Amino acid sequence: MKVVILCGGRGTRLREETEFRPKPMVPIGEHPILWHIMRRYARYGHRDFVLCLGYKGEQIRSYFGVPAPESEGAWRVEMPDTGLDSLTGYRVRSVRSLVGNERFFLTYGDGVGDIDLRKLLSHHVRSGAVCTLTAVHPPGRFGEIGFGRGGKVARFNEKPQTESGYINGGFMVCEPALFDYLPDDPGCMLEQEPLQRLAAEGRLGAYRHRGFWQPMDTPQEFALLNHLWKAGHAPWTE
Repeated sequence: MKVVILCGGRGTRLREETEFRPKPMVPIGEHPILWHIMRRYARYGHRDFVLCLGYKGEQIRSYFGVPAPESEGAWRVEMPDTGLDSLTGYRVRSVRSLVGNERFFLTYGDGVGDIDLRKLLSHHVRSGAVCTLTAVHPPGRFGEIGFGRGGKVARFNEKPQTESGYINGGFMVCEPALFDYLPDDPGCMLEQEPLQRLAAEGRLGAYRHRGFWQPMDTPQEFALLNHLWKAGHAPWTE
C-alpha cells in the first residue's frame, strides 16, 4: 500500500522553526519528524511514499535527493508539488494519478504515535468504510495535580492525555472512492465537507487508539518530543 503524507502546510503555530524549514523537516533528535513517521510505516512493510509538498518543499526534495542512510535506502519516495497554499483535500486530490485505483494510507507530516498499523488496516477492512481515521485522546494542555494529606501534592502528571473525547489523529486508511468526495478546488479542506459528508453517509470509520500520540504544533510540543527521544522513551519507535 502507498502512504500519502501531507507535507505542504506552513506550520504557523511553530513559527520559530517553520520560518526556516517546512514543518515535516523540524527535527526530533537528529532526524526530521517526517523521517520518524515514515519509519513507523516502513516497520509494518509500507515503504512506498507519496509526499504532498507545498511550503518550502524543495528542502524535503533535497533531503531525499541524497543517498539515504540505513533503512531509508529501501524506501520509494515520490514528491509532487501540490501547491503553495492548497488545503488538505486538494493536496490529496492532486496525487490521485500516483495512488491509482488502490487502497492507501493517509496521514499528516507533523504527528507521531505508537499506532498498530496492522490492527488499523484490519479494522478498516472489516468496517467497509471509505475512510477510517485513527481516533485519539488529545494531549492535555495543562499539568494535572493530585492532592494528598495536608494539601501536599501527591501526584503531578505533566500534560496528560485527556479522557473526555476523541479527535482525528491522522493515520488514516482510504479507499480510492475518497477521491470522488474531493472537488477540484484548492480551498477544499479534507476535514470539513468531504469527511463530514462521509460521516453523514455512514461511510467514515474510526479506529480507537488508546496508546501514545503526540502532534508537534507548538514549541512546547517540539521540546517534549525531543525530550522523549533523548531520554530513550520514544513510544513511536517501539
